[in-house]
This record gives sequence, C-alpha cells and structure tokens, in this order.
Amino acid sequence: MGISKLFIDGSWVEGTGTIEVTDPGNGDTIATVATVGRDETQKALDAAQEAFSGWRAKTGRDRADILLKAAGLMAERLEEIAVTITRENGKPLAQARGEVNVAIDHFRWFAEEARRGYGRIVPPQAEGKRHLILQQPTGVVAAISPWNFPLVLSARKVAPALAAGCTVILRPSGKAPLSSLAMAKALEDAGIPRAVFQVVLGPAAEISDEFMENPICRKITFTGSTKVGKELIRKSAATVTNLSLELGGHAPIIVFSDSDLEAALEGVIITKFRNSGQSCIASNRTYVERSVYEKFLKMLDERTRRLKIGYGLEEGIDIGPLISQNALSDALAQVKDALDRGARLICGGKAVDRKDGPYLEPTILADVPEDAVCMIDESFAPLAPIVPFDSEEEVITQANNTVYGLAAYVYTRDLNRAFRVAEALEAGSVGLNDAVPSTSNCPFGGMKESGVGRELGSEGMEAFMETKHISLGNIG
Repeated sequence: MGISKLFIDGSWVEGTGTIEVTDPGNGDTIATVATVGRDETQKALDAAQEAFSGWRAKTGRDRADILLKAAGLMAERLEEIAVTITRENGKPLAQARGEVNVAIDHFRWFAEEARRGYGRIVPPQAEGKRHLILQQPTGVVAAISPWNFPLVLSARKVAPALAAGCTVILRPSGKAPLSSLAMAKALEDAGIPRAVFQVVLGPAAEISDEFMENPICRKITFTGSTKVGKELIRKSAATVTNLSLELGGHAPIIVFSDSDLEAALEGVIITKFRNSGQSCIASNRTYVERSVYEKFLKMLDERTRRLKIGYGLEEGIDIGPLISQNALSDALAQVKDALDRGARLICGGKAVDRKDGPYLEPTILADVPEDAVCMIDESFAPLAPIVPFDSEEEVITQANNTVYGLAAYVYTRDLNRAFRVAEALEAGSVGLNDAVPSTSNCPFGGMKESGVGRELGSEGMEAFMETKHISLGNIG
C-alpha cells in the first residue's frame, strides 16, 4: 500500500509525515495518507494568495465550467467514491451513494450560482451622485470538514467558495480524508488552475493556528463541535478573521396525534438512524403526543428491530459501525445514565457481539427524563429517547430547552399548527412532515450555539463574498 499524497500548489506531494486511515467496520488499515505541518500550510496559503487574482478575474461562467466538469467526473466515479466513503466512515453503501449524489448536486448548484454574483445600483439621495453595490470574493478561504459526511460537508464549503472566486485550502478530517482527495482529483482533472484548490492534512492545532493567525487567510468555514467552534471564535479576534460555523445539534422531532403515524415512524427511522445516528441534524429527542404514545412506541419497536446491522459493504445494511470504540463507549454510557434515571428500555441498549468493529444495537428508550445526558448532549449514535407530551405549548418549550438550534422536525396534518410550531421552534431548519429537509438550493445553518452563518442556497455563495459600496460623484 503506497502513500496517498496531498494536493498542494498544483501537485500531489508526499508531505512530511503520514497517518493511517482505519475502516471502522472491521479495523483494517485502508490507507496511509501524507501529512504536513504549519510551515507547509503557510506555503499553501502563499500559493493560494498568488493564485487568487487570476481566479477572481475569471468570469462566473468560466468558474462554472470547471465545477460542472468536476461534478461530471465525480458522477462517473460515483461507485468508487461511495465505496471509499463506506470504508473510511462505515456508513452503509446505499447511504454513501446518496452522499456522493448530494455532493455532485452541490457542485452543480454552485456552478449555476457562479454566474449570479449580482450587485445593484442604488438611487442617489444627493444630486449628481450614483451608488454601486458590488459583490466581490473574500479572498483565501480555509475549509475544515468533519468525518461523518466527509464528502458532502467538504463540497458544501469548497463549491460555493470556488464559485464566488475565492481560492480554497481544505483540511478534511484525518479519520476520513480519502473522499476529499477524490474530490481534489476530480477538480484537477476538470482543469482547476494551480493552487486555486488545495488539500492539507496534519495536526489540527498546527494547521488551524496557521489559518487563524496568517492574515492571508480571510475566511474560515468549519463544521464540527461547538467546543471547537468557540475556540475558533476566540482565536479569530486577533485578525478579525471571518467565520462560518456549523456546529453541534440536538434536534427534536415532534409527533402530534393527528399526524400520519406511518409517515412519522419513517421520519424517526430516517432522522435517527441514518449514518448510525452520527449526524448533527439527527433527531436526538422524540416527543410523541400522549394519546398515541404507547401505540407509536410499539410501531417504532417493531420497525427498529427489523433494521439490519452489519458491515457497510454488505447487501441491505441499515446500521453500520460507530466511528470508534470511544464513540461506542460514550453511547453505552448515555444508555446506562438514562436507565439509571428511570427510563424504560424498549429495544437495543447493548453493543453488538462482533470483534471487527464498534457496533451498537439500534436503541429505543421510553419515558426519558429531561435531565438524562442523552436529552442534553448529542448522542451521535443509533440511540432514540422517546418522551410523551400533553400540549403544543408544553412540547415547544421542551423542544427549545437546549443550547442548540440546528434542526427540528414536526409531524402533523393540521396546517395552522404546522406553521405555528415551525415558527416557534428555535432551529435553522425545520422539516414539516419531511425527514430530509436539506437541499442544495435552500440555506442551512443553526441558531444559538449551533453556529454562525449559512451554507447552501444563494446564501451559501454570499458567505464567501464581500459587499462593497462605490459612491460616484460628478465625473468630468
């Protein structure tokens, strides 16, 4: 097995060190990847700054052509990239294919947006003046992406920044960097100019410190934990570096008695168990109206027990491994804590007896008290706490009783209630009878401690633009 190289300054380089990438589903080492340190990151920033003037000068159409070609190449390589995601992340292959398709759609959407970096003309308030408002690229961007959706969350940052005319340095997670390198190869083959896009990998503190302290880096876009996000906010003060932060979540899903219970059931299955619950928009708390509570628990129990657990490349798998043994231990600790506080175990609750990886049985806990750890902290596991409620006002208060505000889900057939509750929930995205609300053409981001700024939609490209006002007095 050779060393997977990094894409820096237009070349594939071996770096100064290496890390091993492990398949969480069986413990095998699947790749050895090059790493770099702070000095090499500084050189990458220098190269990105040098490339910026040429890239920003290209027309939106020229930039779009490269993004569209890269999207086409990823589509041609879809199966190869999907297998890579399953092996580095553990998610079932069908879900990995879906991730690649979403990343491709992000590239295509922002290719189209590249031609729409509109400004405007503002009517003057004083005679003889004219006012122009321009949208211009921010400059060199550092993108930091996580392991749980390694391709799509990189694409959400890279595609809009490139579309806006910025140059980009991506630092993927060391746990799952291979799909980002596949994206880099697609961009290279699509003709991306030298140093317009680069990939670095190495010690997180060294690389992020260089991003934060180097004045060349004008924007950092990050997806990860709220704890790390707060640290980035603190460090950004020294250089007033622009930040976009998509941080932790603790999404509620609310099932009213008038809802289509079968649809709500599927909604809970998707929002809770996709990617083995390792998603920032996973439903971490399920609230069910008391009149249908026991009925829904029985339906959910039966449906959950049919989920197939196993290695992601096996046929028909629904639940893959967690990313690490530590993640499994944390999930089991949350289960024990909830049971110790009086919750009922409906199904699951144990590690799967396998020696090849950290697998947790999909777990349903009923009557979970509000002070249980799983009702406060993200689970990042196939663990679903279920709680009854009696009134709309009560459940809104419970749903908003968190420092997070990334996503929420509501199931009801009452249109007035749907709008009332959606407007009252403190979340950046609300799925009304919809378990998959995220889409390329709508903004995504959080309230409260779930982040700052928005990705996707037209807002996704605006995040990488600076607004400039030009006031014209009498000329000539």
